[in-house]
Amino acid sequence: MTLALDRTTETSVPPVAGAGLRVPLVTGGDVSYANLDHAASAPCLSAVRSAVDEFLPWYASVHRGAGFASQVSTRLYERTREVLRRFADARDTDTVVFTRNTTDAFNLLAKALPRNTSVVVFDTEHHAALLPWRGPNVRRVSLPRTRLAAVSVVDEALAACPQGPRLVVVAGASNVTGELLPVAEISAVARKHGARVALDAAQLAPHRRISLRELDVDYVALSGHKLYAPFGAGALIGRSDWLRAAVPYLAGGGATKLVTEEAVVWNAGPERHEAGSPNTVGVYALSVACEQLAANWDAIGAHEAELLERLRTGLAVLPGCAELRLFDAPVDRVGTVSFVVDGFDPGWVAAVLSAEYGIGVRDGAFCAHVATRRLIRETGGEGQQALRVSLGLGSTAEHVDRLLLALRQIVARGARWEYTKVDGRWAPVGDPRELPPFCA
Repeated sequence: MTLALDRTTETSVPPVAGAGLRVPLVTGGDVSYANLDHAASAPCLSAVRSAVDEFLPWYASVHRGAGFASQVSTRLYERTREVLRRFADARDTDTVVFTRNTTDAFNLLAKALPRNTSVVVFDTEHHAALLPWRGPNVRRVSLPRTRLAAVSVVDEALAACPQGPRLVVVAGASNVTGELLPVAEISAVARKHGARVALDAAQLAPHRRISLRELDVDYVALSGHKLYAPFGAGALIGRSDWLRAAVPYLAGGGATKLVTEEAVVWNAGPERHEAGSPNTVGVYALSVACEQLAANWDAIGAHEAELLERLRTGLAVLPGCAELRLFDAPVDRVGTVSFVVDGFDPGWVAAVLSAEYGIGVRDGAFCAHVATRRLIRETGGEGQQALRVSLGLGSTAEHVDRLLLALRQIVARGARWEYTKVDGRWAPVGDPRELPPFCA
């Protein structure tokens, strides 16, 4: 058997698959792809691709297979729980439930809440953390312009909640602005009120070390497709009591201990909420990505900090550009920046950047519609959409410089090609570029 269950890690910034990808330009020729949309989905780490390729010949059923390949797959699947536990610095009693992504994880947690649980959540959260909570006990509070005031708002909201279980839901980093929220401080006031805290780490985990212990949070949700493991797996990590007592998230094989004609006995562990054949490849890919990141936080942080300063410095002198910010004072942040350019449709700009410069950015409201609209208004703008640039391990100084030059040229002289809206999205008229054969 050659499959390594304890893999070696990189010693610097881990490389990504597709780093040399070239994309066609509408004006002719091709250029190396500048992927500046990591916050939506990050590219696959090269180490993750290699690990998956190594594992695939061994892939088989898990938990109930007698064959040797099934034993390998089961060992690998269960080992990933411990990798995720270490990655999140979870407590020994915490459980790791594998999900599809952060959205899936929070929907699972929402269905596991004890009856009449009060939930406090900022209305500026990503929809994954905003929408799963329903009913009269949900308090959506507006995020103030200072971190200190944000903590006070949570304190006041919890004080106004009726007696009973309480939960605060908060993002580690905004997917709109990249700014870090005061999670540890919010946890402190939550404890004062006997409340639990659920951390949306979708945007934080790819950039910074996370620790359930140090932040004193009860649950953390994360997505593999943002953690350089785009194979359809995520995780909910945290306290087991609510999950153990809840009705299984899905009813089916694997979640059951015993089924008779009259009754069903459900599993008590994480399998209770993992019915059906699990995504073994996805969770293994996620674990490899977590190991690679955990071994290289210093290099990753330095890489992204340098690029972020380069990006924000350039945007600051772009005519008509206004950066969106949650807080008035500068705060710690990850490599995500959203902005508007006066007089320019964000969707049109994104289309031009892609077609004429080979640059991928995000336009829209970023599944955080309340936050994006509010922040645009606070810049003096009237639109409901913005541009977002998000940096990651696949980003380079040349990508940032190309973006800044392209934006200056677009603002100064417009586009070189004609564009029109197709199904609500801007697209080049008579686009001559051909998609790769596997898209046919």
